Amino acid sequence: MSGASNDGYGQYPPQLPGDHQQQPPYPDQAYDNAAPVAPGHAADHGRKKKRQYAASAFDVGVGGNVVAGGQPVPGAAPYGAPAAVPAYGGYPAQPEVQPAAYGAQPAQPYGQPAAVGGYQAPDPYYPSAGAVPAPGGVAGLTAGFQGMNLGAGASGGIPQQQPQQLPPQARAGPLNQLYPTDLLNQPFNVSELDLPPPPIILPPNASVTPSPDANCLPKYVRSTLNAVPTTHSLLKKSKLPFSLVIQPYAALHDLDDPVPVVQDQVISRCRRCRSYINPFVTFLDHGHRWRCNMCNLTNDVPQAFDWDAAAQKSVDRWQRHELNHAVVEFVAPQEYMVRPPQPLVYLFLFDVSYASVSSGLLATAARTIEASLDRIPNADRRTRLGFMAVDSSLHYFSVPKDTDENGETSMLVVSDLDEPFLPVPGELLVPLTESRRSIENFLTKLPKMFEHNQDNGSCMGSALRAGDKLISPLGGKLVVLSASLPNVGHGKLTMREDKKLLGTSKEGSLLQTAATFYKSFAVECSKNQVSIDMFLFSSQYQDVASLSNLPRYTGGQTWFYPGWNAGRAEDAIKFASEFRDYLSSEIGLEAVLRVRATTGLRMSTFYGNFFTRSSDLCAFPAFPRDQCYVVEVAIDENLTKDVVCMQTAVLHTTCNGERRIRVMTLALPTTTNLADVYASADQAAITTYYTHKAVERALGSGLDSARDLLQKTITDLLQTFKKELAGGSMGGGLQFPSNLRGLPALFLGLMKHVGLRKSAQIPSDLRSAALCLLSTLPVPLLMQYIYPRLYSLHDMPDNAGIPDPETSQIVLPPPLNLSSEKFVPYGLYLIDDGQTQFLWVGREAVPQLLVDVFDVADRTQLQVGKATLKELDNDFNERVRAVIQKSRDHKSKGVGSIIVPHLYIVREDGEPSLKLWAQTLLVEDRADQGLSYVQWMGSLREKVVQ
Repeated sequence: MSGASNDGYGQYPPQLPGDHQQQPPYPDQAYDNAAPVAPGHAADHGRKKKRQYAASAFDVGVGGNVVAGGQPVPGAAPYGAPAAVPAYGGYPAQPEVQPAAYGAQPAQPYGQPAAVGGYQAPDPYYPSAGAVPAPGGVAGLTAGFQGMNLGAGASGGIPQQQPQQLPPQARAGPLNQLYPTDLLNQPFNVSELDLPPPPIILPPNASVTPSPDANCLPKYVRSTLNAVPTTHSLLKKSKLPFSLVIQPYAALHDLDDPVPVVQDQVISRCRRCRSYINPFVTFLDHGHRWRCNMCNLTNDVPQAFDWDAAAQKSVDRWQRHELNHAVVEFVAPQEYMVRPPQPLVYLFLFDVSYASVSSGLLATAARTIEASLDRIPNADRRTRLGFMAVDSSLHYFSVPKDTDENGETSMLVVSDLDEPFLPVPGELLVPLTESRRSIENFLTKLPKMFEHNQDNGSCMGSALRAGDKLISPLGGKLVVLSASLPNVGHGKLTMREDKKLLGTSKEGSLLQTAATFYKSFAVECSKNQVSIDMFLFSSQYQDVASLSNLPRYTGGQTWFYPGWNAGRAEDAIKFASEFRDYLSSEIGLEAVLRVRATTGLRMSTFYGNFFTRSSDLCAFPAFPRDQCYVVEVAIDENLTKDVVCMQTAVLHTTCNGERRIRVMTLALPTTTNLADVYASADQAAITTYYTHKAVERALGSGLDSARDLLQKTITDLLQTFKKELAGGSMGGGLQFPSNLRGLPALFLGLMKHVGLRKSAQIPSDLRSAALCLLSTLPVPLLMQYIYPRLYSLHDMPDNAGIPDPETSQIVLPPPLNLSSEKFVPYGLYLIDDGQTQFLWVGREAVPQLLVDVFDVADRTQLQVGKATLKELDNDFNERVRAVIQKSRDHKSKGVGSIIVPHLYIVREDGEPSLKLWAQTLLVEDRADQGLSYVQWMGSLREKVVQ
């Protein structure tokens, strides 16, 4: 969006940064203890620069990083520490240490206790033989280890029966320790959102091998509760949700996140509940049988389990991937296939109406596909492509094979939209390998075929029906690239945006689908193994609310590019880059997902983009790698075991035509103690669950209802904690566990999010697109979308923006809370919600900073709006660009994503609508009809203390 078209974001400005408080003099010592600088960067030079950026502008005022960079205030207690208790979860806070990559294993030798995110570290589960257990903790449980025989047993290399798990009452050690904190006097700090979830503390020998990978990492499956209440009534009393957040893939490509693959097609499953063998089963009868950890049935171990058929020799079962790894992929034998594995099929539906051609969409899309042909997965040489063009008629293209001597692509135009004639599918879906040259020629000519098209019609609904008919014999992807509202034929839509409804209780109707066609057609597509992805580029109303139903029920995604125009380099580059990554992503095909669990647990509700085929089976015609799913778990019977397991299985066909099952097993301890439940709750997973719930509520009952749900939930949690665990008395404070201290800020961020906040200024297309993202983004990206990242750049520590000598990763400055109080008028800040980045230039930024970063000496010459930062030959410009780039790095967050955020340059005294848009991301400020964080906490305290 250009500056001028940002009116949709206009909000009442919060108090402007720097307007209201005099701050202490700029402390030089903030630099004297700075972290070591990588070779080649003169620390002294960096310090001089920073003083120069600040002092010559303003000699009062402190940059955000002076406080956040880890310099203790003399005499102050560690951040967030309850009286006489060290900071977060019992360990001193050390903000200067970069958090580990999301979901990564702690970096220490296996068997050493890990101080995970500052929680009480569990004792090692598998001490070396003869080790003397340290007193306290779970040490009492380790005594049984000496008898554990993990090597070859007495019976021909098969070990004896594993020791049985201790009954719950025999467990001596504690689970996570509960550390209450006062939310008013020890406020939340954004860096806590980078901490891993509370550790899962299982009793010793809960798993059959001492593998550090026996339990599922949080980047694949995380639970809202890492200690599960044994009864439904205890769960209900806690007011906490019990659900799983499932993200089966942590990257777009297998190479970036390899998972162990069981190649031998020996798949051992429980006869009764069909769970897959995993590290938490028990072996019986000299290892000839195994007891299922879900339903307790005893099963035979397959004869081939200890035998390598290829090498014709026996193998050590304890080396098998499925007994050592919680996340494995099985190559499926014939019986897992209803039909031969389908090839990868992409059918592109190009909008060729006047709006698409004039904005440059058709030319950019054709050029990007042509440049990406080598990146489309085609290892088995079976990938097929097809192309259709859409205006008020349907245009089919028959692309010849490269071997056809007089092969020219022919076009067939069909104007009967009710029952469109379907040419022979064989000529329209062509193998990429055999028609490669012809496809390139066609894509080069396509924009010229329609360059003078004046047709404003779009029969996209009819095109979708024809496309479904065309590819349903095989299944595959319909890729829609559209710049106009479907206004003729099936699924015809009308302009229904009504500004008078925005901000009222009737606004919810604009977020619901206008035509039943879109949902019913999507369900039909799902049955035919056809998935739909929508790339929407309108400068006018496009009814994202209706069109997004197509991806929602077919395992697809909606990408929205408001006001897009290829004439702006930033627009063209963003789309081309995202579309290229989209085409190269290794999606799964004809997939189903099911979650099984220990007896007593039941999967009750599913959230995400798919179609629920039966009570517990989610169907995905195509399985994407950049989305997550939420499953609510019900406790139907009292849990008697001290460990419960939940196993997610995704049966799919890979892009290379191989049928596989990805299996992820998560084991959690049970407890009868409410304090354990609260101490082990995961604030990011809880927020993800309530985000999905709020989106569902917004689409069903309206935005007011969604915000009420969030308000009631956080109030209930605070009241429950006060009544049950804080002894009913809080004094003047607001008590909550330290591991959940970010929840009020995250809920406030969600209520103020563009998808949910109360405002009469947000177009419904923008809202609908935001709701699509809220209900699909993986956890780390969702947290950033709800509570964006704010970095102070003008005074960043000397090691920020350059690679860490040990990891070679660019170091980011410490993040700051989203409040204008963190801003100084001479500052330079980056605000990043993962979808959009704002580079905020203070109204008193000094000329030297402007020259170093933007190559302009006068602030009024600075171009605001969408931009690409110039590459200048100076250290500071290089570091600022590195921070902007690193902030976009999805892989380091342990997720796959194609999104490349737009960068907007915002001057504090520049374009008002752009500035207001950036300020709506400062969720701790007061804006429009939303409370500030301080007011929000005050209102919560009033409700809780009543």
